[in-house]
Amino acid sequence: MDRLFNMDNKFFVFMGRVADLIILNLLCLLCCIPIVTAGASITAMFYVTLKMVRNEESYIVKSFFKSFKQNFKQATIIHLIMLVTALLLFFDLRIVNQLEGTVGQVLHVIFIAFMLLYLMIFLYIYPVLSKFYNTTRNTFVNSFLMAIRHLPYTILMLVISAIPAAFLFIPNAAVFSSVLMLFILLGFATVAYCNSYFFVKIFDNYIPKEEETQEDNVPEDNILEDHGEQA
Repeated sequence: MDRLFNMDNKFFVFMGRVADLIILNLLCLLCCIPIVTAGASITAMFYVTLKMVRNEESYIVKSFFKSFKQNFKQATIIHLIMLVTALLLFFDLRIVNQLEGTVGQVLHVIFIAFMLLYLMIFLYIYPVLSKFYNTTRNTFVNSFLMAIRHLPYTILMLVISAIPAAFLFIPNAAVFSSVLMLFILLGFATVAYCNSYFFVKIFDNYIPKEEETQEDNVPEDNILEDHGEQA
């Protein structure tokens, strides 16, 4: 009986994690409402989930707003670039879909390829920003290179990210309402949490050991500085 009500019981640990994800998801959604702040909000969400995966998180709200404030300017710039790019791709695809013949088919394939590259960069860029200090340009470059270098993980994370969204297209009002409610409660944070298990493995390859950087005399510009090192 004592084990049943022990707070270290797996059930209570699981429910505690679910509660944390609900809080984190609602925080992320609320901070995304102004649209312009969505980049900082998504970055802060990944900052927390990466720590959750490593069991390093302390206070969800405090950690979230720490990252939100710390990365606000750069995350907003990146978000606006990604938003404008998404709009351009959307309108270009609509125009291409109206073209007929071989030219239309070739352009359609080209823009689909650009869309896939966009999704790969989108998948990585906010987690990379949440974990490492770098220039905006290098954040884009590193996100692209990591996505390509770790392509199996990238594909798996894209699938994980797409599965919840796929349920929204089920032609059943009851299912749609239930899935939408789950999304509002913990959907985005849960997807970020699942993907963070892979991001932790990927990012560990790019965190330089202090001894190695000193011995190799690596210039600071070439080092990905870990946000986690910063107080």
